[in-house]
Amino acid sequence: MTELPQIPDGFDAADSALLRILSQAGAQRVLDVPAPDLGLADAPPFPFMALVGQYEMRIALMLAVINPGIGGVLLIGPRGTGKTTSVRSLTHILPYIEVSDCEEEVLPADLQRPDADALFPDCYEKAQRGEAISHYEPVRLVELPLNARLDDVVGGVNERIAVQQNKIRLERGILAHADNNLLYIDEVNLLPDEITDAVLDAAAAGSYVVRRGPMTGVFRSRFVLIGSMNPEEGRLRPQILDRFGLRVNVRGLTAKDERIEVYSRVHAYRSNPALFTRQWDWATAETREEIMAARELLAVTRLSDEAISVGIALVQALDIDSHRAEYAMFEAARAHAAADGRNLAMVADIRAVAPLALRQRRSDYMVEYFNHQATEDEQIRTRLDQIAGTVR
Repeated sequence: MTELPQIPDGFDAADSALLRILSQAGAQRVLDVPAPDLGLADAPPFPFMALVGQYEMRIALMLAVINPGIGGVLLIGPRGTGKTTSVRSLTHILPYIEVSDCEEEVLPADLQRPDADALFPDCYEKAQRGEAISHYEPVRLVELPLNARLDDVVGGVNERIAVQQNKIRLERGILAHADNNLLYIDEVNLLPDEITDAVLDAAAAGSYVVRRGPMTGVFRSRFVLIGSMNPEEGRLRPQILDRFGLRVNVRGLTAKDERIEVYSRVHAYRSNPALFTRQWDWATAETREEIMAARELLAVTRLSDEAISVGIALVQALDIDSHRAEYAMFEAARAHAAADGRNLAMVADIRAVAPLALRQRRSDYMVEYFNHQATEDEQIRTRLDQIAGTVR
């Protein structure tokens, strides 16, 4: 089986811990001849570390899971380039999350508040009795289907219980089930506008409100949003494009050796998914530990003054109006530094993430629009001065 080629031009592994992780020997391991199929019904996802090439896509996804504050990732590219495969493989490189066992969805950290006994009486008493109020479980990938109704997405009245038991109960929707997990929307450009707006608003606020008659529910929706689309099948509205923190243009691999390696690994995976996945267990575990360490370091990672100045100057030089541009870029830079084991993000980190955060944010239409408005304003002032001079 062929070995992977060197990292393509434009990427410097010496400057990026993420690139070093993705290009280490674990990602170049030669696979053994697969054993006979074990007949498993549920095949594990393709290992994230076994993906070939596509460094920019994988770095963007890793930055987003290290720092959900980035605002998610949008993958744009033709069919068959590994977008969906890479997203579905993310869950295995993520650390477990703490999930509350209380109806109030309270975690142990919440009980450290001085007014916890009044805010969360049931859960507080449970903790005082020495009972566990939370447990750990793997991060889940929640996929939003294109045929989902708005009630499916945000939640609504359980029609079955209403008919059979004559009771009205407000139940969580897909967005609430995605809390603390990954929400993936394939072909996001084909979603109805009302559903897209609901998803983006919930992702930005971290919660949303559902009202059905006299009933009101407030649900948490703190998730990492990942979308993918094929531009041949339609475009996204500009305001939706702006809501994704990072954007990646995903193209097919061009190197012959890489394409052969893709075929070899996919063939081995389809022949025996369980064996193939086990062969990448150590690389997966190593990456999971790297992400855990980066998440912990992120809490104390800050931007240098020079990085802030350079980042703002870049946004202004590109005539980008949206303030989400620098926010996504700075949060991605902090995640990039934390992944490298540093608590200070520098200009080099800005350089590494700027294309991901700023591409396609500049609007030629808006630049021309404001220039036209400035010309009109100047004409108004000129005429005003002329009229005022005549009146005198």
